Order: sequence, then C-alpha cells, then structure tokens
Amino acid sequence: MAFLIAGCQSYEAKPLDIGNYRNSLESRLLDIEPVAAFAERLSKKYGTPSNFDISDGISPAEGEVIGLFYNPELRIARLEAGVALADFETAGLWEDPVFGFDGAEISSPSAPFSYGIVGNLTIPISGRLKIEKVRAGSAYEMQLRQLVNAEWNVRSSLRAQWATWVGATLQVELIHEVVEQLESIIAIASTLYEAGEINRVEHRLLQVDLATYKILETEIKLSLLQEEIKLVSQMGLSPKNAKLLLSEFPEVPNSQVDNETIHLIDANTELAILFAKYQTAEETLRLEIKKQYPDIVFGTGYGSEFNDHRVLFGLKVPLSIWNRNQSGIAHARSKREVVRAEAETTFARLFRELTLANTTLHIKKIQFDSFESEIIPMLAAQTSDIEKIVALGEVDTFILLETVTRQFKAKQKLLKLNVDQMHAAITLHRILGPVYQLDPSPINREIRTDTLGGVQ
Repeated sequence: MAFLIAGCQSYEAKPLDIGNYRNSLESRLLDIEPVAAFAERLSKKYGTPSNFDISDGISPAEGEVIGLFYNPELRIARLEAGVALADFETAGLWEDPVFGFDGAEISSPSAPFSYGIVGNLTIPISGRLKIEKVRAGSAYEMQLRQLVNAEWNVRSSLRAQWATWVGATLQVELIHEVVEQLESIIAIASTLYEAGEINRVEHRLLQVDLATYKILETEIKLSLLQEEIKLVSQMGLSPKNAKLLLSEFPEVPNSQVDNETIHLIDANTELAILFAKYQTAEETLRLEIKKQYPDIVFGTGYGSEFNDHRVLFGLKVPLSIWNRNQSGIAHARSKREVVRAEAETTFARLFRELTLANTTLHIKKIQFDSFESEIIPMLAAQTSDIEKIVALGEVDTFILLETVTRQFKAKQKLLKLNVDQMHAAITLHRILGPVYQLDPSPINREIRTDTLGGVQ
C-alpha cells in the first residue's frame, strides 16, 4: 500500500510573480536567440523569412515571426492546447482497483475474530475506454485547429496593423509638409499685409488656417502613437521596442485561386475548427451509446469466519433495463446537430464575407487608380502653374492656400485608399485560408508532439 501511495503525484506551490514577468517583457529583444531559432524552424514550412536579423530594425516579415512567438493571445491558446493534450494522454485508462476490508468482533468470549479482504477490478469489456481515447484525440485536434486559426488571425492582424501604422507615419509626414507650406504662405501674406495689398481680415483667416492645421498635426501624431502601441502589443513587445520598427508596408499575399468556394471549404482555418468539433460530437455520441453496455466488476479475496477460512469471489454486471443512458445519448445527439448548424451557418457567413472582401478590394483598387492617375496629376499641374505665376511676381495667397490644402487632402485620401486596399487584400487572404492546412507553429521543442509550447 505504501508503494502505491508513493507513486502518486505531490502538490507543489508556484506563486504568481507579475514583477518577474514584467522584467522578462522588457528584455525580450535583448536575448533574441530563441526567436531566431524559432524563425529558422518556421521558415521551412510557414512562409516566413529564414534570415532573421533585427540589428537593422524589425521588418514586417520579422515582426510576424516575433508576433507568432510572443503574442499574448497565442500564449494562452497554446497553454489551452496543452490542457487538451493532457486530457488525450490520460484518456481511456482503466479504473483503479478497489481494496476492501471488513472485520467483525463478536462479543461472545469464545467467538473468533471474523474478517474478509476483497479486491475489485473493473474489466472494460464494453469498449468504452477505446472510444474515450478516440474522442479525446478529436477534442485535442479541435484545440490544435483553434490554435492554428488563432495564429493565422494574428498573422493577418499584424499585417493589417503594420499597414495602418505605416499609413499613420506617412500621415505625419504629410501634415508636417503642409504646415511648413502654410507657414511660407503666412510669411508671404504678412509681407502683403504690411504693404497694404491684403486687409487684416484676410490675413487673420490665413493665420486661423495655419493654427487649425497645427492642431490637426498634433491629433495625427497622437493617432500614430496609438497605432504604434497597438502594433507592438500584438507582437507581445514593450512600447519601448517601437523604435526598432521599420516603416515599410508589409507584403500582401496573392489570393488568386481556381475556385474560391472549394478553397474556402478546404483551407479556411475557422471552418477547420468546426469540422474537428463535429468529429468530437460524433465520438461523444458514440461514447454515450457505448455506455449502455456494461463493464464487469470482478472481485476476489480471502476471509475467515468462525475459524473457517475461505476464498471469496464476486461478480457485478449492471443491467441496462430502464436508464440505458438515454439522457446522455439524447444530449449528445442534440449537441451534434447544434455543431452541424454552427458549421453550416459559419460557412454561410464566411461566404458572404468573402464576397464583400472581393467587392471591397475591387472598388478600393478602382478608387486608388482614379486618384493616382487623374486627381493627383491635376493638382500637381495646378501647383506647377501657381509656382510659375509666383515667379512672375503675381501672388494670390488664397489660391496658394486652396491648392496646398486640396493637395494635402488628395494625398491623404490616396494614402488611405492604399491602406484600405491592403486591408481588403489581407482580409481576403485571411478568409480563404492558407494554401494547405497548417500545423501549429513549433514553438517549444520539449513537448513530445513538437507542435505546442507556452512562451513564458
């Protein structure tokens, strides 16, 4: 008995230390070797850069690798997959044998002590344990599909957020350029005002416009900071690491496939979760049906009564007459239909989202091309003509102001359309899914399956 107890696990406390976690968060990019090793493993199958070097800054592709390694939501998803793995590894085990002892001391002085020692063992002849193992495997597969979906969404979200952040940096450059141009116009207007060529009201209106754009400049800078924090947060880094980010647009994947509907069904990562969930529901129903059939409880032992020694035998077989696990079967059968409906309605939603993403990408491309080929060249020609007029000594400050502000708004719109176009392409690629079903990223080599890991 002592030997059996010694084989049991013991409890070990592990206090929560947020201070230590904060220190590790601050120093994540100081020891980059684990991420570089992860990038090397990842590049063999997941389309990420094999040359991982952040000494010259973090590119969008390198940021994607860091995000897959450190993203906080992925860390939780990997740990949850570890829970499902533990369930799978321990599923289908035989029930522990039961040891029993009964003793009786009869009050009569001449009566001997009577006792009985019995051991009971459940023999799983129903096959239920095998199905429990299969069901746990399906549940584990569903958790892996959830992890893959989370990783796929993080990659798409990082690309979209990187494009938004680069757009915000270019917005700051645009507004800074406009403010400088307006300051030059104000300088000209001040000279004209002193010469009496424009009145005080006109001069003040120009100053109001300059002050308004300076306020807009601070708002755009604040927006840049917000987008920057969002980006480093998705990567799982400290805000101080934002200075390493390279302001370049991420590469937008090509989403052209022969048949989008078939590819959606075969490769969409969200649908893959529901396919695995439905298989789990199937195995759950099969398990509940199997529970109707009994397992045998066999017992044997040794006892003594009135000095009459005897070997004891026992056999227990439940009879499936009234209960027959009807509640469990009905619940599992209904749950399977719920999952079927979830899969079908999710496909319908994704199909609508796919149509919208295609339409959005098409419209944004048309708008971008129109601005780039028609409106921007006309404004550039307008600026050139005004510069020629100014060179001749004829200055109309309000036409200058109108030209500068319109050109700014057009460039701002062009930049927004470019970012929107990239967002639509990224969304389309996310919905369609990868070229083939991916396995979870190989974060931690210590897990036996070589597919999971929790980054601390």
